[in-house]
Amino acid sequence: MLKFINQYPQKLSVTIMWYTPNCVDGGDWTKKGWWNLAPGQSAVVHGGDLSDINRYWCYFAHAADGAFWAGDLARQAPSRAFDWCEWTSSTDSTQIGYRMQDVGDHDDLDITLTP
Repeated sequence: MLKFINQYPQKLSVTIMWYTPNCVDGGDWTKKGWWNLAPGQSAVVHGGDLSDINRYWCYFAHAADGAFWAGDLARQAPSRAFDWCEWTSSTDSTQIGYRMQDVGDHDDLDITLTP
């Protein structure tokens, strides 16, 4: 289970990306978003055992005030809800940087987003 916890004083929006070999529209990863979390709120964004799927999971989050939690895996994402293969894009997409998280052999991971 992958859960995000918002301990930032603003609303956060979160997207995730996980390994899915031979994704239908191209690439080996699926990206999905957005989960909107009010301050203090949490959300389970993926159920099941994480390490059974892959030990690496990726995420990107941004706050209403412009703060963000990012990494160096550049992919396109729209501002609306989506569930796409990693190289799928649209005219309303922008490039974001996903952060990779190694879950090792753990089945569950809580990611707390703080200032």
